[in-house]
Amino acid sequence: MPDVQIPARPRARAHDGGPSAAELLDFTHRTAADRALIASLPLDPEGRTWVRLDGPRGSEAWLIGWPPGTGTGWHDHGGSRGAFAAAAGELTEQSLAAALPTEGWKTLELADGVDRERRLSDGRGRAFGPHHVHQVLNLSPDTHAVSVHAYYPPLPLMRRYSRTGPVLRLEEVERPEEW
Repeated sequence: MPDVQIPARPRARAHDGGPSAAELLDFTHRTAADRALIASLPLDPEGRTWVRLDGPRGSEAWLIGWPPGTGTGWHDHGGSRGAFAAAAGELTEQSLAAALPTEGWKTLELADGVDRERRLSDGRGRAFGPHHVHQVLNLSPDTHAVSVHAYYPPLPLMRRYSRTGPVLRLEEVERPEEW
């Protein structure tokens, strides 16, 4: 396995004309509180459903429905910062507390202590920077969840990873035209 040194988390980017992660989080909180919008999302018992929304100041946003037992798998956001908030049900986010390099590797061995887990429900959310790697899960056996997500700049790509114990492996790079 290659020996890769994981740098410390990067500082927030200087203002680049788009919304900050905090502004994206505020947007997801306000949108998650819009009961009529949340109720308008068609829910499928078999798979996730989503509707694209206009986010603040050039960002992109998504309203996503999560059937029981579904999740995203490990992924990043192609260098975009973002935020998400639970609007209905409960979601679990598993994330890595390490800034991973975005290019130049296929396999990394993660250090002990980088795993984080949080549960989000009732309008709770979180913001993240451009190097965030996570997976989001609806662990409920019988209840749909709905969430609001926002990204800036709009997602240029998403990298999908597999994980076995401490080993994270790049599996695929998806482009927006594939969503």
